[in-house]
Amino acid sequence: MSLGPEVSISDEITTPTDDAAAERTGGEAAIAGRSLKQIAWRRFKKDRVALGGGIVILVLIVMAIIAPLLIKLLGHPYDEYHNDKIDPSLGLPLGHLGGISKDFLLGVEPVNGRDIFSRIVYGAQTTLTVAFLSAFLSTILGVLFGLTAGFVGGWVDSIISRIMDFLLAFPQLLFSIALVSVLPPTSFGLGPRWSRVVVLVIVIGFFGWPYIGRIVRGQTLSLREREFVEASRSLGARSPRILFREMLPNLAAPILVYTTLIIPTNILTEAALSFLGVGIPPPYPSWGGMLSDAVATYRYDPMFMIVPGAMIFITVLAFNLFGDGLRDALDPKAH
Repeated sequence: MSLGPEVSISDEITTPTDDAAAERTGGEAAIAGRSLKQIAWRRFKKDRVALGGGIVILVLIVMAIIAPLLIKLLGHPYDEYHNDKIDPSLGLPLGHLGGISKDFLLGVEPVNGRDIFSRIVYGAQTTLTVAFLSAFLSTILGVLFGLTAGFVGGWVDSIISRIMDFLLAFPQLLFSIALVSVLPPTSFGLGPRWSRVVVLVIVIGFFGWPYIGRIVRGQTLSLREREFVEASRSLGARSPRILFREMLPNLAAPILVYTTLIIPTNILTEAALSFLGVGIPPPYPSWGGMLSDAVATYRYDPMFMIVPGAMIFITVLAFNLFGDGLRDALDPKAH
């Protein structure tokens, strides 16, 4: 049989383009050529709610970083009194909605007339610093002890697990109140504001690591029996290399997700401590401290309580939405 006619016929047939093949297979060809990071970013972009939460977080971070410049342009010093904006007989802000005007974007505080906008901006600087640094400390300790417990096992795992159980059952809030109350107002060579920030970071971060530690321990117990770990052992790899070069990269996704989700918890803890009077000392601004100050006047000036309460709510909600979206994007089982 001659192959000539068949070859000529096949030459005349138009070969489908890559785009047509990708459309015909529902985009599988395009996805197959992407890395895991690209796939996760593609999934995350489709989640509009999580993307909105991420944008809100970026705005808050930028606001905290450029706080001095922002206050210079749009506000007043956070510790500056404006008695001319206060009714001398009632001690309440003059004007509507707590004294909101073009000069005071969020109004003024009752009695003393301090600019609420400036205190909110500097409060964001304090709150986000405590939340991020304590989450970083919790992550470092949780990963270190979780990896050790899951990989070594035996009596080391038993001791670390019991320590985690003890810390999870320990009354963190009461201990924080007792510890912060007995410490001097200035320490570590810093002023009252930042020395208290350092104390809060250490306390919140230390009591927060067991949450991540238990997750890392469970994932490590599963990974240490996988084939790539056995292959590394057979090739003579030592334990540190297996831990940090083989297992840790596979734990990056859950560590990142749970770190993101622990940040809003730290924000609420810092706000609670400041509300109880053992957080950031006055006159330095803090969202929780502003809520505590508003308790005496919220019936007559509700805006003084609504503004910091709304900021705490929006910030915590943004981090939760962002963390949920990040978890879905990094889930290997998601479609």
